[in-house]
Amino acid sequence: MGLLDKISRRISDIFLWVAGAFMIAMILMTCANIIFRLLGTPIKGTFELMGYFGAVATAFALGHTQIKKSHIAVDILVNRFSTGTRRILNGINHMICFLFFSVAGWQVARWAATLRETGEVTETLRIIYYPFTYGVAIGCFLIALVLLVDFLKLFSARNGAS
Repeated sequence: MGLLDKISRRISDIFLWVAGAFMIAMILMTCANIIFRLLGTPIKGTFELMGYFGAVATAFALGHTQIKKSHIAVDILVNRFSTGTRRILNGINHMICFLFFSVAGWQVARWAATLRETGEVTETLRIIYYPFTYGVAIGCFLIALVLLVDFLKLFSARNGAS
């Protein structure tokens, strides 16, 4: 259990750095495009790249966000329940989310494979975009792994209350 937790945390940390690099690239590209637009020659394909970079940055940050419990949670009602009931509800939630992101990752990966087979490219820059789609799939699988670890930690013998 501890090894799986360490692995998921390490992978999430690496992915967070990659997401940050994509965010920095987006900021630099936006600033450069603003400057070049003022000079009369905007950078072609900025809109395309912003969409793809944003998708990868978001997907890669999901696992870390789950580890830090930084997602929005509305738990007004749940906080009134007993600790045992909250653990059961959290376990159900973790399992449903694990299944959702596992299926989402699988379907996005299937779509990426189709894009790879068909040779689909972006309209302006003619960049193959299946790598970005695979990136989103990997991000979905990562959050699924983190949710599975959360589920296992919730019901492990060492973890009393959560």
